[in-house]
Amino acid sequence: MAQAGWCVALTGRRAAPLEETAALLPAGAALAVPADLTDEGAVKAALARVEAELGPVGLLVNNAGSNVPRRHWHQLSGGDARALVDVNLTAPFLTSLAVLPGMKGRGGGLIVQIASVAGKGSSAVSGPGYIAAKSGYVALSASLNAENGIHNIRSTCICPGEVATPILDLRPEPPPPEERARMLQPEDIAQAVLFVANLPDRVCISEIVVSPTWNRFQAPAAQAVAAMA
Repeated sequence: MAQAGWCVALTGRRAAPLEETAALLPAGAALAVPADLTDEGAVKAALARVEAELGPVGLLVNNAGSNVPRRHWHQLSGGDARALVDVNLTAPFLTSLAVLPGMKGRGGGLIVQIASVAGKGSSAVSGPGYIAAKSGYVALSASLNAENGIHNIRSTCICPGEVATPILDLRPEPPPPEERARMLQPEDIAQAVLFVANLPDRVCISEIVVSPTWNRFQAPAAQAVAAMA
């Protein structure tokens, strides 16, 4: 986004990774704003700082997400279930609510929601807390369009399959390096965000489902079919 000329505000709980990312960009291109996005007060304070230092927010990318190792019904604790909903659903609710008034006042804006294919159906690996939160997240994006298209505000929900990020380390059985190399990479999803951001504001892409070409969950069946040839 910075290479495309955007002023970028980076928000998350940990200051060090934000500063590390900002240092990779041209001087002055990125502002690091640490905040807990599950805290409404922190979200509002972060937005106020961004607007004070960079100006009005025309694009919000909701990319925060998490999961836990003990994630299935027979393992999941109530506290972990609540935390999964807070990070994966409450946070994008709060950030979207925060930017909507400004976008309405300025005549439009774009919100990109990074959800998951886990929000489009059941998943053998994601666990019920993550699946439920991401399913609600997909609905959140659709409802934004239903009510705010008349204000020239668009919400695009990007639902990736497996992406090679550190969240994979939290799986009960983390995938090996050779499998991660075949997965989607963070820059692939970033390109999807940039594509949506470059469209004219009359265009609303409601959802984008992005899958790795080699889908390791479908590969065994596909290989069995290929063996029949």
